[in-house]
Amino acid sequence: MRVLNVSERLACRVIGQLRTTQRYQPIVDPSKVRLRERIVELATQYGRYGYKTITSMLQLEGWTVGKDCVLSVWQREGLQVPQKQTKRARLWLGDGSCIRLRPTRKNHVWSYDFVSEQTHDGRKFKILNIIDEYTKECLASFVARRIRSQDVIFVLADLFIEHGMPEHIRSDNGPEFVAKKLLKWFKTLSVKPLFIAPGSPWENGYCESFNGKMRYQLLDGEIFFTLLEAKIIIERWRRHYNEVRPHSSLGGRPPRAPETEGINMRLVS
Repeated sequence: MRVLNVSERLACRVIGQLRTTQRYQPIVDPSKVRLRERIVELATQYGRYGYKTITSMLQLEGWTVGKDCVLSVWQREGLQVPQKQTKRARLWLGDGSCIRLRPTRKNHVWSYDFVSEQTHDGRKFKILNIIDEYTKECLASFVARRIRSQDVIFVLADLFIEHGMPEHIRSDNGPEFVAKKLLKWFKTLSVKPLFIAPGSPWENGYCESFNGKMRYQLLDGEIFFTLLEAKIIIERWRRHYNEVRPHSSLGGRPPRAPETEGINMRLVS
């Protein structure tokens, strides 16, 4: 039409195209635009989450959307989980094997283990993670330069008061967990320690899985300049894990869902 100066009717007849197709103007659905923007927003905010986790988060927010729809937007926008995440700096300062004993109710089996990390100056610190294997809730993430058996007792005592006492506590054979004073204290409270076989971390699979998620989704992407900064960021991530992040084994619900239905999840983080 521009080059040969012919009418639209003639041009369409020559190339065999319907005139209605030539004149069609796409109608933009505002809800789909908002959904696309929200998917991109969540993928940007939580860079280590895949499209399935983002789908569960959208459903918790009230969106009626399936994983196929999210995947199509995910691919169209070129979103992907990076293989390696660059650390960023903040602007402010045997009987215990999983096969032998599986949790069947809340406070049935707890497990705990350590994760090691360091601040920007190269000084090491440790994180004591304690989870309820049945509810998948992280009960505590205690951060300190050094954690002794006495510190473990203090942390557990506060949790026993808040959540009640578990029947069993699963751990490896680290010196902090096999200390005589700790085992004696367990005995007075009728809490049974469960120790995995040496060199068999898979027998403490629940806690190992949680530690892996913490490493992958948080620690590998953070620079901690001070211990206080590490405590604040790790505690905030623990709350996000418990209250916002969908868990696949819980049907896409977080371990501790907010009591108020319909809460906007983006305000919780």
